Amino acid sequence: MSDSDSGRLWYLMESIRFCMLSNWNGSDVRSRPMTAVVRRKEGAIYFLMDVRRRKVEDIRKKPRVHLAFSHPGRQKYVSLHGSAEVSSDRMKINELWSVGAKVWWKTSDDPNICVIKVTPIEGEYWDSPRTWISNLTVAFALLFGRHPYTGEHRKVTFQTERLVWPDGLGTGNLRTT
Repeated sequence: MSDSDSGRLWYLMESIRFCMLSNWNGSDVRSRPMTAVVRRKEGAIYFLMDVRRRKVEDIRKKPRVHLAFSHPGRQKYVSLHGSAEVSSDRMKINELWSVGAKVWWKTSDDPNICVIKVTPIEGEYWDSPRTWISNLTVAFALLFGRHPYTGEHRKVTFQTERLVWPDGLGTGNLRTT
């Protein structure tokens, strides 16, 4: 992984901002669209959630999550997995509070708000030229019998302590390697 690959991955997440947050609930993988607050300097992606929702308890029990960012119109995609932790840190909630959060809660003081912090373990991104350029590239590839250039695809492993579940299934107590 180069610093530029890591930087590009963070940039793409910051610019897309919405993602599908997926987690294992014990029997199925569940996904939901979420607004991501991407904090590159903190090495984390944050979400505000309602503690009354089952997904919060599922994440507490099985903290391995997957985030999928997508902007098809710009041909930009990020797939990332990491470790999530649930917090009721009021300072962080106030820091992350936005106008969009008012759709779900009246104020940041609502005791039902919690923060989900995702620390990335590994991610990949696909960064292709805009759609019309992609279409033109495919047309030339067909015309000349060559494979088209589809843009950058990079895999990024984050230099944080890797979290490992003893049973390898995302259950039990975490340990670091």
